Amino acid sequence: MIDTPRHQALSSSSRVDILSIVRAAATGSTAAEIVQETDLHPSTVRAHLDRLTTAGLLVRARASNGQPGRPAWRYRTAATGTTPAPAPYRALAAALLAHLTEREHDGDVRGRAAIVGRQWGRQLAAAIPADDATDAAGPVTTVARVLTALGFAPDLAETAPAAVLHLRSCPFLELVSAHPDAMCGLHLGVVQGAWLAVGGPDGDTALAPFGAPTACVVRLPASADRP
Repeated sequence: MIDTPRHQALSSSSRVDILSIVRAAATGSTAAEIVQETDLHPSTVRAHLDRLTTAGLLVRARASNGQPGRPAWRYRTAATGTTPAPAPYRALAAALLAHLTEREHDGDVRGRAAIVGRQWGRQLAAAIPADDATDAAGPVTTVARVLTALGFAPDLAETAPAAVLHLRSCPFLELVSAHPDAMCGLHLGVVQGAWLAVGGPDGDTALAPFGAPTACVVRLPASADRP
């Protein structure tokens, strides 16, 4: 059976070119970067990016480059073979998203989503059997287990000076594409809540969309899993 939305999205040679550009970029591309490479009008590029995102071929998130102000959208190709999260998690995420985005005019949707996510992360960590949550593996492994249960397919990329997890899959892909600020905030909150629930040391916990060529990156503020 033909995947109609994707085939329609790729019916334009310009969109095919844009998809190739994004795929070739190590950390994704912004609309401005694509304009420079294609000489297309910015409005045309944004329309093509929206079409590719709606079709599930691209995902987007805010990715700060260290400059002041609101960072631009950065796009990357959607992971192939992504497995959706279990139905109860997806239903909960969708309900939270609807509640949060109803108040987008209040500002800081990402911050409010993170608050909700922290409570959710604490609950998910608490549901892990005590012998697993308190064994010698430590809090980094417990956070990874929470993320695995949700379908993020985390890999431990670094252990020192801080733990770094690469999230290879996005189980809420269509929700992220529609409301990336809220969903990325929710995911960050889940990590923070799980981390604190299992005794992770204080410090800045970060989630960097497009932080690696094929993954989002979680940075945990400790080497707590090492002696």
